[in-house]
Amino acid sequence: MSLPAEVLKKVKLLELRTRKLVNNVFSGEYHSAFKGQGMTFSEFREYIPGDDVRTIAWPVTARTGTTFVKVFEEEREMTMMLAVDVSASTEFGTGEYFKGEVMSHLAALLGYAAMKNNDRVGLLLFSDQVEHYVPPKKGRGQVHRILRDLYFFQPKSKGTQLGAGLDHLTAVLKKRAHIFVFSDFLDRGYEHSLKKLGNKHDVACVVVKDKMETQFPAIGLVDLYDPETAEILTFDTSSKSFQESYLKLQKKNEKLRDQILLKSRMERIDVISGEDYVSPLVAFFKRRAHR
Repeated sequence: MSLPAEVLKKVKLLELRTRKLVNNVFSGEYHSAFKGQGMTFSEFREYIPGDDVRTIAWPVTARTGTTFVKVFEEEREMTMMLAVDVSASTEFGTGEYFKGEVMSHLAALLGYAAMKNNDRVGLLLFSDQVEHYVPPKKGRGQVHRILRDLYFFQPKSKGTQLGAGLDHLTAVLKKRAHIFVFSDFLDRGYEHSLKKLGNKHDVACVVVKDKMETQFPAIGLVDLYDPETAEILTFDTSSKSFQESYLKLQKKNEKLRDQILLKSRMERIDVISGEDYVSPLVAFFKRRAHR
């Protein structure tokens, strides 16, 4: 598919910013967090004081009269999958970026980190259906495609159904992968799909929220638009009844979401749109590297 020159230019700028952030912020954290599948023999070399004596290759040492050790390399061959919610609820935010933009920025960072470590990386965009799937591959061209799709793909549906995306990954990924699910997780009925995916793969849930989702400002009469249903309702946001009802509803939704994710026993990364979204990812890598 050919892209307009202005789109290609923007993708290149995004890559430059992403690459700089990866190099400066978590260059080594990513590699340490996702260890390889094991060690494989690479070569023999002469013994250097300080080498582990358990790696001495005694048959080669006896044959040559010089002490040699075995050198091993990490077998990575790692696959990373980026599953990004593109439902209409992600098109909301009171800070510099909408929730969906924060998800795209984080997914782009991970995609570039995977490329730098020569890992395979793929992309799934989902709403209440599978919108777009890019099978995992290596290389700069793959990351360019993922960046393009993250920022320029237009979803067909506005609804949310996490189970649709999670079930698709369970079906298509045959080998164990590291999966990041980016969503506000404002949905129900996805518990079984999440657990099933987690039984087969290493899954981390990136929960992106906005401050206004827990505290709505009292600014008088406001028309509120639901992007998933296209319904518009007028509320007096300064009234006590509205504030109490809004807070009660949000707490109920948040409690349900937290219970589902807690029961799934998968790793969780909390991000607030409008705040520093990189630090929570760095903290996640550091936790994994030292566990």
